[in-house]
Amino acid sequence: MLILMVGLPGTGKSTLSRALVERFGGFVIDKDLIRPALFGPSQIEYTVEQDDFCQHVMLETVEYLLRRKPTLRVFLDGRPFSRQYQRESVRAAAERMGTPLAVIECVADEATALARIRRDLESGSHFAANRTVELYLEKKQDFEREPLSGPRLSISSDQELAVSVEQAQKYLESLETRPVPEGSN
Repeated sequence: MLILMVGLPGTGKSTLSRALVERFGGFVIDKDLIRPALFGPSQIEYTVEQDDFCQHVMLETVEYLLRRKPTLRVFLDGRPFSRQYQRESVRAAAERMGTPLAVIECVADEATALARIRRDLESGSHFAANRTVELYLEKKQDFEREPLSGPRLSISSDQELAVSVEQAQKYLESLETRPVPEGSN
């Protein structure tokens, strides 16, 4: 199963995906870890083009993993997926692979998300140097122009993480038990 983690910076996508993997198994593919591995510090650009390239590598990695272990849960993380073409690319890849696609939208109160971003900037604990308040505001505008549509689970990270994990697990289990429509392989 391919699980797309969607949401603004600071809304808990990474925290939730890692908690789900820790508790129930799976694998997280994180753009914020892939970028420095591919480009090293001297070639990191934080451009849409580089983000799109990393997403392509992420999807190739998903395909590789799911060919070998079709029941693996693979989480895509590290990008807000605020633009429709980014989400469509993931949907098309899942369809091409014949694997279920789950979309988990992480939301949080703006003050909470911005406080997390500021905390991470001060501590230097986040891998992406461009994860700033300005990036949050830019991606918020993207979502306003191209709102998320289609089936998804929306989870607030303002609640306890354990509650979010349980909600997400129930959602994922419901998708795993659905039969794959004929002709989607």
